[in-house]
Amino acid sequence: MGVTVVMASVNLINVHKSFGGDAHVVKGVNISINDGDFLVIVGPSGCGKSTTLNMIAGLEAVTSGEIYIGDRLVNDVEPKDRNISMVFQNHTLYPHLSVYDNLAFYLKSKHIKKDIIADKVLKIAKMLGIEDLLKRKPQQLSGGQQQRVAIGRAIIREPAVFLMDEPLSNLDVNLRGNMREEIKRLHKQLNATFVYVTHDQTEAMTLATYLVVMNDGVVQQIGTPFDVFMKPQNTFVAKFMGAHPINLFHCNVVNSGDRVFIDILGFKISAICKDQSIISDLRIDVGIRPEGFDIDKEGNGICLKVTYSEILGKLHLAIVGVSSPSALRRDGSAYTRRSAWRRSCGRPSRHSGKSLLASHRLAR
Repeated sequence: MGVTVVMASVNLINVHKSFGGDAHVVKGVNISINDGDFLVIVGPSGCGKSTTLNMIAGLEAVTSGEIYIGDRLVNDVEPKDRNISMVFQNHTLYPHLSVYDNLAFYLKSKHIKKDIIADKVLKIAKMLGIEDLLKRKPQQLSGGQQQRVAIGRAIIREPAVFLMDEPLSNLDVNLRGNMREEIKRLHKQLNATFVYVTHDQTEAMTLATYLVVMNDGVVQQIGTPFDVFMKPQNTFVAKFMGAHPINLFHCNVVNSGDRVFIDILGFKISAICKDQSIISDLRIDVGIRPEGFDIDKEGNGICLKVTYSEILGKLHLAIVGVSSPSALRRDGSAYTRRSAWRRSCGRPSRHSGKSLLASHRLAR
């Protein structure tokens, strides 16, 4: 007998959560998760992502709104009856039981026959690469091995939806990388519906088929990892997503005859505007990610002075000063010429540590 997973969609319709008084932590969330999706909810601490997951699991009551798993309204359904499995940040293994008995616990509670239990436990252990650890107790396992057992306990229930609340945050960097690969492989192998919560943008970008970015209890953007990264809908998403902070510039839009330009760092960049009647006194935010800078070889770039750099494999991450008037603002505060430091990312070169020219390349 193999591992069978029944997929289910998950839909949240105008879901709110309050903890009395003014503690309104989830505000009108609308999310539609299709069968087999790997949806990641990402955002800073306190944004409401774990509370949203707990409402799907039934661990928190919904203040208002509706949650469906498949076609079933589950607002008043007990967690044990929602056909979900949850993996937490802490491994929640029974310390007095062996790995085998931890995996088999749910099936034993359902009075499944011993030979069927043994067959399922062995198949899942092989799937997770822990078949040689079945006789060990949890305290004899590494953090990564314990998390594999916790995931195995979730799989053996054959749920309609897997819910994961920052399951890798207690692991070291190398183990997190390995476990991300394991979880991605399991999703493809099981073809199941996953809802995963994290504050780590790398985890979110690596694992998700769809991302939900939350802040202050509100969904900021929903989309594929590529769309969220390349086409952020607001400055919060632009600043939050990405391994390194985006450079944000408050710029004037200039109408020169029949052409439109964006004035940035004293340079005018040609732009396209379908309605030039809105140009007058228009100011916009322009975002350039560190990866958008490169060494200019034609003398048409912006002069930047490197003040600090980090070697990141084939790339250098550099903090640079802008050799232009103090026209830059970040979060509404003016920058002087001396303090207008910006991050840029370019290939290591003989220019490092000196004044250099950098030109940005914007992906469409």
